[in-house]
Amino acid sequence: MAKWTFGLGVSAALALAAYGAATYGYWPFHGAVAQAPSQKNAPRVVPVEVATAAKKKVPVRIELLGTVTPMASVAVKTRIDSEITEVHFRDGATVKQGELLFTMDNRAIEAQIRQAEGQLARDKAQLEGAMRDQRRFSDLVEKGATPVTNLDNAKTQVGIYTAAIKADEGMIENLKVQLTYTTIRAPITGRISMAAVKVGNFARQADLLPLATIVQSAPVYVTFALPQRSLPDLRQALTNETAMIEAVAPGDPRRAQGHVTMIENTVDSVTGTVPVRATMSNNDEMLWPGTLVSVQLSFREEEAIVVPPNAVQVSQTGSFVFVVMNGVANVRPVKVARVIDGQTVIESGLEGGEVVVTVGHLQITEGSRVSARQPKAGS
Repeated sequence: MAKWTFGLGVSAALALAAYGAATYGYWPFHGAVAQAPSQKNAPRVVPVEVATAAKKKVPVRIELLGTVTPMASVAVKTRIDSEITEVHFRDGATVKQGELLFTMDNRAIEAQIRQAEGQLARDKAQLEGAMRDQRRFSDLVEKGATPVTNLDNAKTQVGIYTAAIKADEGMIENLKVQLTYTTIRAPITGRISMAAVKVGNFARQADLLPLATIVQSAPVYVTFALPQRSLPDLRQALTNETAMIEAVAPGDPRRAQGHVTMIENTVDSVTGTVPVRATMSNNDEMLWPGTLVSVQLSFREEEAIVVPPNAVQVSQTGSFVFVVMNGVANVRPVKVARVIDGQTVIESGLEGGEVVVTVGHLQITEGSRVSARQPKAGS
């Protein structure tokens, strides 16, 4: 009974103390409770990074894949059957037009030339004898000392040996041409492959594998397929002399420049593209024949609105940006034309000069209050 009375007294004392504290302002949490409703109703300010939509000249450009092709490629083959006696180049070296590549055994042809020259000398001697007989029979026929048949036979012999001499001279000329085939020279300037045959191998005309292959490495072609929708832009750019082309090889930071030199006369109806060929000087041999390269074809420059790529967001209704005005972020639908040089080109929706959000989109919605700051250096 005493415990119950004591507990009741303590409870009554605490209740009285609470009433007095609330009445005279001594309750320790009174201020926090009073301020809580005002903090809950205060609008939240979201920190975001922003950038300004700029109006400037940007190139109208298309990026494609192209292939480096040589202007000339020659498979070096032998024109006679003979043994390789000497190889005069280093595998993979650059050779100049007319440079000696292979020497072949020429002893058999030189012997044939000497034999033909001997035949020619014999036929010339026989022609001289036939001409003497013709003159002698002519005198005898005039005197009536011999029949005309002998004179006619002498004239026939002169004709036979004259023809034989021409045949001998033609044979010698042909053999001398054959002799030139025993030394093989570079028909063009370019980079040569490894030699398919070495000294001591027997080369034949019927061999399918060439002795070596030379490709012209400078200048070269870059061939690519242009979508037919871009064909009018290219043709107009060529007319205005504003077309520019750059090719970038994988793993090489350099850019090779050139100009368009050929547009195929028909569009491929299956792919909807037209083959286009550009000529690149390639003096530094940056572009290697057969390489797949990235082609950047610029048609012209035009005024456009550009924003950083991370400013543009995509929703189910299309692309949009958050435009900040008076500390409030508002959704602005935009139409993207293209992305070029790390910037997004806006076709419509912005006029230039607007402040757009670049970082912090996930924390804001239409009408959100924001605290704008410029991007940090290096971000």
